[in-house]
Amino acid sequence: MPTPEHVSLLDGLATTRAIRRYTDEPVAADDLRSILWYAGRAPSGSNRQRFRFLALTDGPGATAAKSILGAAFRKGWNAKREGDGYKPSRFADSMQAYVDGFEQIPVVVLVCLDRYREPDLHEGASVYPACQNLLLAARAHGYGGALTMWHLMVEDELRDTLDIQEHVALSACITLGVPAGRHGPLKRKPVREVTYVDRWGAHPDWDDPVTGDQLRS
Repeated sequence: MPTPEHVSLLDGLATTRAIRRYTDEPVAADDLRSILWYAGRAPSGSNRQRFRFLALTDGPGATAAKSILGAAFRKGWNAKREGDGYKPSRFADSMQAYVDGFEQIPVVVLVCLDRYREPDLHEGASVYPACQNLLLAARAHGYGGALTMWHLMVEDELRDTLDIQEHVALSACITLGVPAGRHGPLKRKPVREVTYVDRWGAHPDWDDPVTGDQLRS
């Protein structure tokens, strides 16, 4: 089983990347329980906590759902690769391996919203903080994950297979496993490039902070 990583919150935020390559090791049930507990500590609108986690492991329904998702992910990546003109690269190779072996991914979590009112453009604010918590908790336990949206291509099939009611939104699909690679450091734009102060277009004269990961490298 993976060794939990003792990283500070800020180091975790600065170094948790999307992990799409996994070993054959399973996700321990106790670890999955803990990861989802931490995911559930996320804030939500009016603290209603209407997010729900449908974890697909190795049961009959999960196997069928992973098969449906695998076909959708391969179709989605093929369309994106051709439409966006991806050339052979490390990223393209990792994406191809990700979709080709989707059915073997240890755990797939459908993050849902149990709606209590009509669909709203802003309802994601009550779901996506839990997704980030989930990914950070997975990192702390020695796992990695990736948030995806290609599940929406087969939403109806998933509802039929997994008995998901119509009022429940399938907000995100997160894959989890033991990383075949590693987390961070990340390549991201400088903070001054993505930040404006007081008015649109006014970039601050800021330098990026030095993270713990950079100090150790």
